[in-house]
Amino acid sequence: MMTSVDAELMRALSDPLRLQIVTLLARETLCTTHLVEETGAGQTNLSNHLRVLREAGVVETEPCGRFTYYRLRPDVIAQLAGQFADLAASARTATENKRACP
Repeated sequence: MMTSVDAELMRALSDPLRLQIVTLLARETLCTTHLVEETGAGQTNLSNHLRVLREAGVVETEPCGRFTYYRLRPDVIAQLAGQFADLAASARTATENKRACP
């Protein structure tokens, strides 16, 4: 069963730009400047999306001089993937289950 933490994570990943950020961070650790270049998003807009991802626990930061680098937390993504795999398995076994209408 999905929890409120899972719902927050799903909300964080539901935005197309945030999903693009996660996809980029799956390949390498990037700073905000790199992410602005890669996505074409404005600095303020990107920072707001990164804050949502950070608060949801999807990314973590690493200060480096005057820059902040962002890194994807693969364990969080793997946990969510596992929950979806469990849902898929449950749905496969539930095809024969049908509740009768009153």
